[in-house]
Amino acid sequence: MELLHLRYFVAVAEELNFSAAARKLHMAASPLSQRIKDLEHELGRRLFDRSTHHVALTPAGTALLPIARDVLEQVGSIRWRLDQATAPARATVFIGMPAGIHPVLRERVNVLAERVEARFEIKRWPGTTADLVAAVKDGKLALSLARLPVQEASLETLHVMTERLGAVVPADQFRGRESVKLADLADLAYAKAPEELMPAYFEQLDRQLFELGIRKRIQLSNTGYQGTSEIVSSGLGFSVSMLDEDSAMRGYQLENMAVLPFEDFRAQLDTGLLWRRDRGENGDLEEIIGTAREVFAAPIVK
Repeated sequence: MELLHLRYFVAVAEELNFSAAARKLHMAASPLSQRIKDLEHELGRRLFDRSTHHVALTPAGTALLPIARDVLEQVGSIRWRLDQATAPARATVFIGMPAGIHPVLRERVNVLAERVEARFEIKRWPGTTADLVAAVKDGKLALSLARLPVQEASLETLHVMTERLGAVVPADQFRGRESVKLADLADLAYAKAPEELMPAYFEQLDRQLFELGIRKRIQLSNTGYQGTSEIVSSGLGFSVSMLDEDSAMRGYQLENMAVLPFEDFRAQLDTGLLWRRDRGENGDLEEIIGTAREVFAAPIVK
């Protein structure tokens, strides 16, 4: 049995769909199905009940899932455990920072760095939420700020900030307005930033807006956040972003843009601090995480 067999099994068990699991693993569904059959043959047990439209874990598959996850997490922890065993007295740790982190949250990261500087040197590492979460899970980053929700059983999340969101609209079309209703936006297209940049929350937001009558869409790619600003500034659509004037996202604002609160719709973006559970309590990050819990004890609300 190889570790890849367990990785394949966990992916299918989590998705309960061979095609979706294959996409997650960046492989074709046919060889994935064969690898699962090989594993079942080696274990002498069926792990999945399969039909054309249905995949479900058998009792044996249900029993194997926590065992497989534990084995993979143990293997994944080898790197940081080795680093811990050979680390110098003052270790360098990296904390992930997604785009648009609020300045007040940055200040708390600086406070954390000052509180632990005798033992740790904290350095920041940029990336999208998806990439940063994957890096924490793989042990490449010690900690990361990330836009919630994040669904990873091996990670622990500390909620650190909530930011209210408003509609980013063409200023000339909403001159004199202090707020907007969804009906006011029905004739505008919702400008979606490139999917690779968007936290999972914005997919939920997109579905909510569609269900509430906002049907037009402009899907951008390879433009960064600046692309949505160009669409709004040109009067072609609207987007959704942080209401607080001190938000770092205001740095993308162009002429002829205004950010207005919704009258009949509540939207907010939550940010969390993430780390691997097995690196927290009794792990190599126990001290820094204990300090982080103190520094971020009261979530920021903007």
